Amino acid sequence: MVILLGDWKSASQLPSANEAIAGIEKRGPVRSIAFDAQELLIWGSGLLTFLVSLINCAEEKNISVNHEGLPDGVQRLLRLAFAVPEHKVQAAPRETLFSKIGEAALNYQKAVSETVGFIGEITLGMLKIFTGSARFRWADLLLAIQECGVKALPIVSLISILVGLILAFVGSIQLKMFGAQIYIADLVGIAMVRAMGAIMAGIIMAGRTGASYAAHIGTMEVNEEIDALRTAGIAPVEFLVLPRVIALALMMPLLTLYADVMGIIGGMFVGIAGFDISLLEYLHETKKAITLTNVWIGVISGFVYGIIIAVAGCLRGMQCGRSASAVGDATTSAVVTSIVSIIVATAIITILCNVLGI
Repeated sequence: MVILLGDWKSASQLPSANEAIAGIEKRGPVRSIAFDAQELLIWGSGLLTFLVSLINCAEEKNISVNHEGLPDGVQRLLRLAFAVPEHKVQAAPRETLFSKIGEAALNYQKAVSETVGFIGEITLGMLKIFTGSARFRWADLLLAIQECGVKALPIVSLISILVGLILAFVGSIQLKMFGAQIYIADLVGIAMVRAMGAIMAGIIMAGRTGASYAAHIGTMEVNEEIDALRTAGIAPVEFLVLPRVIALALMMPLLTLYADVMGIIGGMFVGIAGFDISLLEYLHETKKAITLTNVWIGVISGFVYGIIIAVAGCLRGMQCGRSASAVGDATTSAVVTSIVSIIVATAIITILCNVLGI
């Protein structure tokens, strides 16, 4: 028998459940515990805490507890407290090196499968354009061309001129040792036209337009607008992705040529202002150094980069989750994927040109 006397508030000095059990067991073997609360004056959360701990300790020692001697309010609260058994959370299994490798392999397989399927949908959509059955608005295509074409000229101009200046300064340090400053024009012209113009334009568009594609489509995914398109029987890839891919594939070669010109102008400033090369001399040397083959390599590279950026941005947008943070993650992933893919594509194009001898 446990007799409850006096004041049992949370602020009072209350005994612990272990002390109570130990005191009861001193009198001999105990099979059950009952309560006498006739002289209990005031009770609060302290009494409930004590009783819950006492009941748990008694269960561990296979001692039954009878609640009948407790006040009605206390009995009701105890029934609520023990209505649902405590859920014991098991510790997550420890990840091993092999499990991490296996999970990464499965994620990579899933990503490759989604990418190949997405590219296949875009290819089928392109074929539908020639048959006239593709469902997208030409106004969206014109708007996308404006967004990734004319509006990108200021930032492309700035970066390309600075890259031309840097190439000219770096090359002049070595060429000046041999008195061959006139070849600054050759260095800047070939570098910009063959590779740097396309690469810099691609990186700029990856950060500007690729991120915009991912954020736009990702926001539509969060707002369930893409689900609405599917419900209406409209393929999201045709309606949202095709205009963006076509626009960037058309504009990137033009932006590449524009970046080439801006880079040559940047190098020309260095040659004229720093090494007393006349304008006609610089232009003549540039014309002599640049070949049509170099121009075509740069233009084709720009076309490839445009497709890569558009596909990466739209793919990450379509893979976006349903939260605001997922849109940011999709945007970041689109930029990183685009830039890495541009560098890989540049290496492949360079190797192919080297193998073909061009």
